[in-house]
Amino acid sequence: MFRNSGGPVAALDPAETEAGSTGLGGLLRPHLGTFAAVVLLQVVGAVAGLAPLLAVVELGRVLLSPGPLDPGHVWAIVLAGAAGLFVRLVFTAASSATGHLLDGRVQLGFRRRLAARLGRVPIGWFSRRRTGELAKVVGEDVSAVHPFIAHAPGELVSAFVVPLVSLAYLFAVDWRLTLITLIPVVLAMALVPLMMTPARLREQEEFDAGMGRIAGSAIEFVQGIAVVKAFGGGGRAHRRFRAAADEFAGTFLRWAHGLSPIAAAMQLALSPVFVLLVVLIGGAALITGGGLPAADLLPFLLLGLGLTAPVAALGHGFDDLRAARQAVGRIRDVLAVPSLPEPARPVPPRGHRVELRGVRFGYEEGHEVLRGIDLVLEPGTVTALVGPSGSGKSTLVRLLPRFFDPVQGSILLGGADLREIGSARLHRTVAFVFQDVRLLRASAADNIALAVPEASRDQVIRAAKLAGVHERILRLPRGYDTVIGEEAVLSGGEAQRVSLARALLADAPVLVLDEATAFADPHTERAVRRALATLAGERTILVIAHRLETIADADTVVLLEDGVVAERGRPADLLARGGRFAAFWQTHHTAARGGSR
Repeated sequence: MFRNSGGPVAALDPAETEAGSTGLGGLLRPHLGTFAAVVLLQVVGAVAGLAPLLAVVELGRVLLSPGPLDPGHVWAIVLAGAAGLFVRLVFTAASSATGHLLDGRVQLGFRRRLAARLGRVPIGWFSRRRTGELAKVVGEDVSAVHPFIAHAPGELVSAFVVPLVSLAYLFAVDWRLTLITLIPVVLAMALVPLMMTPARLREQEEFDAGMGRIAGSAIEFVQGIAVVKAFGGGGRAHRRFRAAADEFAGTFLRWAHGLSPIAAAMQLALSPVFVLLVVLIGGAALITGGGLPAADLLPFLLLGLGLTAPVAALGHGFDDLRAARQAVGRIRDVLAVPSLPEPARPVPPRGHRVELRGVRFGYEEGHEVLRGIDLVLEPGTVTALVGPSGSGKSTLVRLLPRFFDPVQGSILLGGADLREIGSARLHRTVAFVFQDVRLLRASAADNIALAVPEASRDQVIRAAKLAGVHERILRLPRGYDTVIGEEAVLSGGEAQRVSLARALLADAPVLVLDEATAFADPHTERAVRRALATLAGERTILVIAHRLETIADADTVVLLEDGVVAERGRPADLLARGGRFAAFWQTHHTAARGGSR
């Protein structure tokens, strides 16, 4: 959707490189040495874990053999089993610890890369995404790689090494009973393809999608509950959440109905009772036929149970692998979001005159919100942007701090295209205050000094006074040191004034206000307007205005209708002309008088 219509930009977008290296193959490539250590430690621990079982088998043979016992031999067998158990504990613990450390590094790397990517994408991209979905990627999906890295390697290695060594030993004892012991494994493996049919895979995809929808609905329901209840929409919001839950319940039942018979049959085939039954029947037949010494049945009873572990481990391993692949895929999608193009050689703006030339923009292909905007904002002036809802006002002001780039046309600041200036310089030049304010969980002073962290307390207080919020902050439990969101909660209007103080402290030459005083009381709104008039100087100020006082104080009024400039000029001139702005003014004036009665 975004096309660069001017200015040199860096040739390589790291998104493709990052996205390409986040598959499961690329996931462990930087950590192959550590991952190999996890596997090797687990192999040693798994093999050593057989020593106690083999010791029991050998001890049984010694005890069942005719003749006197050799105490030394008996104790040697016991000590060998104990030593094997100790080695198993040490090496498996080391493997688990190393795997968890590796998992921590991988997750940290993922979160750092996500943070870096989200810091480079267009800010407007966030407004087009559901909060629950993005939170799931950064939180749940990153955590979903934990079983694959920290547990699956050890479990799979142990599950395969132990049976292979056991099989070699059992074949050496009696190949016929070994084949009989493998019957449950063969039966279970025969059921695996039934779990991988297109219908089963489709049900699994529907199950995962349903989980994602219900998680997103839950997060957004909780986040928006205060608003919907305040406006009597709690019942509707609850019904939407309940509908998502009911839809997931139906999906879950279909998934369980298709999978349960297969899973139950596999569990029965791999159950210890069934394995022991098969071994006992086969062993009894060989013993009674004289083809197997009775003592040789003991290793099959002890080690035969371990032969079913690979199939069970395969099931868990495939689940972990599938979950990790899907999670990494969603992470890759975020890492692949194109970065905001940055210039290879930034061009500094000469002054702060703002000019929009033939600007066109749309959030979706084929639907333009702005349709050829030509506009000039002169330094030292206040331009009020007015128009009906949906006319494109908020979209236009979001283009100035480069939340998005125009699809066509260009925006110039000081004679330089915004795309040629670079984000760091641009954000020092353009300050913005929007109606939807987000404050940090930090002190009131730190919230105001966000753009200028080295600002003195006196500078912070001056900005707060200009924004009309100083007295409110003094009434907080610890004044400017009060942590917002923990020790105190500010109203919407108060939060807007803190945000305005933040912009005033930044002292940027271009100030963009999207209904920055929408929640303020009339007294505070007048104070803010006086502050803006005092600070105007050579600043270029663009404000979305709905209040008549703001419109009257502006040097220029721009009326937007359906994404185009319908009228522009001084307020008095436009009123005298008796055109569309005059009708707009009269409508709002009548509404304001009616609301004041």
